[in-house]
Amino acid sequence: MQDLHLHHEAHLQSSDLLTDIVIGMSDGLTVPFALAAGLSGAVHGDVSLIWIAGIAEISAGSIAMGLGGYLAGRTEQDHYESELKKEYWELTHKRKDEIWEVKKVFLDWGLSEATAEEATQEIIKDDKRWVDFMMKYELGLEEPDPKRASRSAFNIGLSYIVGGLIPLIPYFFVSDAISGLKLSAIITLACLFIFGFFKSKITGINPWTGGLKVMMIGALAAGAAFAIAKLIEGGHA
Repeated sequence: MQDLHLHHEAHLQSSDLLTDIVIGMSDGLTVPFALAAGLSGAVHGDVSLIWIAGIAEISAGSIAMGLGGYLAGRTEQDHYESELKKEYWELTHKRKDEIWEVKKVFLDWGLSEATAEEATQEIIKDDKRWVDFMMKYELGLEEPDPKRASRSAFNIGLSYIVGGLIPLIPYFFVSDAISGLKLSAIITLACLFIFGFFKSKITGINPWTGGLKVMMIGALAAGAAFAIAKLIEGGHA
């Protein structure tokens, strides 16, 4: 029984980690790539502006994404604690109604009247067990990991940094922006396809279609940023 519990917890933690990586990497690969492409359309010689702006964006983006992950985790924790207090209050002030709600859960599962009554009487002997039962089976809420918020912030922020550095790396090794953009596009689009492929495989979507879709989104974002920069540059010429 203990082994099953550990397996369940490991599965949940693994799922949370994958979710965080997907959130961080998807934006990390796309946003700095589009920014670098836009700047490549505006500057010609000095590429230092591109990677300086790119690093600044990655820093700000990783903090913003990490904070978003933290707030989402805290909201989940606060919601659970709020509902928990409400259930304890109802046990004291609406005890008959809560007893019926427990019994109704068992009846909805298909238990007979006698069996449902017996199971209900067993559950309500202990208030904590009673509340835990109602939280899970009436409200559909699992107790969140108290460290989830900070862990999520770190995972998302780090994933954003890793993803964001990929499109910027070529600019460190070239002398002009267009050469950097060409290399960045090849590397980033390949990474976006690989990322989309495995993301889709995990979620049960056709991986080839998913990979192409993610790659096309990145390409469209970068292309739009480059075109807009060129239009603005032409308007000021």
